[in-house]
Amino acid sequence: MEKGLKKQYGLLMAICMVVGTVVGSGVFFKAQAVLQKTNGDMPLGILAWIIGGAVMIFCILAFCVMAQRYEKVNGLVDYAEATIGSKYAYFMGFFTTVIYAPAMTSVLAWLTARYFLVFVTSVNPDFAINGNPVTSSETFLLAGFILIVVFAINTLSSKLAGKLQISATFIKLVPLLLMAIVGTIYGLTHNFAGEPTTILASNFSTSAGDISPLFGAVVATAFAYEGWILATSINSEIKNSKKNLPIALIVGGIIIIAIYLFYYIGVAGGAPVQTLIDEGTAPAFITVFGNVFGNILNLFVSVSCLGTLNGLLIGCIRGMYSLAVRNMGPKVNLMKQIDTGSGMPSNSCIVGLVIVAAWMVYFFGANLTTPWFGKFSFDSSELPIITIYGLYIPMFIQFMRKEKELPALKRFVLPSLGIIGSAFMVFAAIYSHGYAPYIAAKEAGEGFTCPVLFYLIVFAVIMAAGMAFMKSKKEKN
Repeated sequence: MEKGLKKQYGLLMAICMVVGTVVGSGVFFKAQAVLQKTNGDMPLGILAWIIGGAVMIFCILAFCVMAQRYEKVNGLVDYAEATIGSKYAYFMGFFTTVIYAPAMTSVLAWLTARYFLVFVTSVNPDFAINGNPVTSSETFLLAGFILIVVFAINTLSSKLAGKLQISATFIKLVPLLLMAIVGTIYGLTHNFAGEPTTILASNFSTSAGDISPLFGAVVATAFAYEGWILATSINSEIKNSKKNLPIALIVGGIIIIAIYLFYYIGVAGGAPVQTLIDEGTAPAFITVFGNVFGNILNLFVSVSCLGTLNGLLIGCIRGMYSLAVRNMGPKVNLMKQIDTGSGMPSNSCIVGLVIVAAWMVYFFGANLTTPWFGKFSFDSSELPIITIYGLYIPMFIQFMRKEKELPALKRFVLPSLGIIGSAFMVFAAIYSHGYAPYIAAKEAGEGFTCPVLFYLIVFAVIMAAGMAFMKSKKEKN
């Protein structure tokens, strides 16, 4: 077995990791959610996307300063260790390895399968599945197959996984850029029947007259922007990472914001606001490109999800390795072994796959069928955001305390922006998954409902088990 991971990824791969792990299913469907939250107020929706993007950029800028100073194995875990200490680094690493990354990865495997089957059934209506592509057993089985294939690619050849990430990132941009450009032109040159103004002018004149829905809309964009931090998981494999990783984070973040804004505008050029609220973005694609492209869209969505899945999996299968090289976690010597043939930490990869599979079963049982877990059934694709951003805040505070030789901009201003952005994300998650459903259930006369509370209980139990592993290892030493 070799020691250490090779420097094999360039700047392009790093940028694709940032873009690829964020731009997935959310970019296609959060446009509808934002319109629903703002009651069809297009300018307010634009503002929501800008605020959500600003929060992401705040955190990116803060982590860029850390990326220029710290480099070891796994960027986020490195930063936690350098700012607070080894125990906190283990806590952060165990969380991202066992909860954050695999929970999102499992959902992306399901989404990839779902939209592929939507494409197949739209092209061939006689193709029979048990139920619909959202909840069918065929979707679940296909998701498992896709997960294993992507896992095999990542485990057997990290270079091939990198090529898949770059290819999927560029492929997923095709429908987004087409809609952004062609949809905008179409909306500026066509009118609704009987309307004197163009489609875009008509849609952007729609105003709810109230800015109170803005917070809920920003919450929707917050989840669409999530995932970029996992690009730091290949920190030790990026050539000249102290230079290239910060560039990738900033450039990738700007690309993401631009894609979301222009896609949102392009979609508004293809259908009435109310249609977009009720039916999502598909009618806009059909209007602008015709029925054939409307069906092909689902295939592009599947490819988009596949790219995000690959990006997330690249991060989560390295999780146990990043802990083991610090002599922490279960089976340290086994987890930090590097296979000489593939150059990958194979044992860590296998454990990562098992954890993702477990979360996939949970997601199906909690969200896609009659809940198996009662009150403990929560949306595992969104709720981990409450803890990942909460865990950022102590790191930013400690960074400001320790890095006394840095200029004020890097030492105080950028980390402070990161704290503000992180605090907003935490509050947004508590509001949308705690307070809002609690009030709605109370007004409806239903039982106690607070998904975020039951998620935090699960989080506490898992993390307590993780700390027991760390303690056990320390005692053995």
